[in-house]
Formats: sequence, structure tokens, C-alpha cells
Amino acid sequence: MFDNDFKKVEYSYFKVDPIIEKQQGTYAAKEEQIEIETISWNHSLAEVLGSLFGAGLQLETFQEFDYSPYNCFANTLEISPNKFQIKDFESKLPMVYALRAKKEKP
Repeated sequence: MFDNDFKKVEYSYFKVDPIIEKQQGTYAAKEEQIEIETISWNHSLAEVLGSLFGAGLQLETFQEFDYSPYNCFANTLEISPNKFQIKDFESKLPMVYALRAKKEKP
């Protein structure tokens, strides 16, 4: 949703069209002097959960975390080994979630 510097909301949480961005470097090597075009999509929690339920799956667990295990955003701080938060947004935003669902046998 945010711009690359996390200064403003750039895209709607409910955006359905692809998000096409150009950036220098890659998430793994930000210092690389190459321009990369990325295409991504927003998926709301309702869309994700609705797809699981629509496929007949039952949600067993759901967790949200205020850190990412990857340094994949600009302006991140490593708060502990392999836990990254966005500077100035520490503990204010969910960064990733985990869920487990199962399908009942007929």
C-alpha cells in the first residue's frame, strides 16, 4: 500500500489491478545498479480467507506478526536476528501473517 519510502499510502488496500513499479536493485541486493520492474497484487484478508472457505477449508490457526523474517522493504531495522521492522513504524503495522487450514475428509 505504501510508497517505497513508507512516507505515504500509494495504493488502496482494496486495489484489484496489478501494481507495477520500477526500482533500483532487488530486494536481496538493493545496492545493485540495475532497474527492476516488479508486478504485484494486493490481497485483502477477506479475499484470502474467503478463498480458503470457498474451497471448503477450515481455519485452524491465524497469527499476525509486527516483523518480517526478510529484509524486503526500504528503511528497515533488524530488531533481532531475522526480524525486520520498518523504521518509524515499529510495532505499529502487521508485517506478515501465518495461517493453517485443513480440509475435512468427506
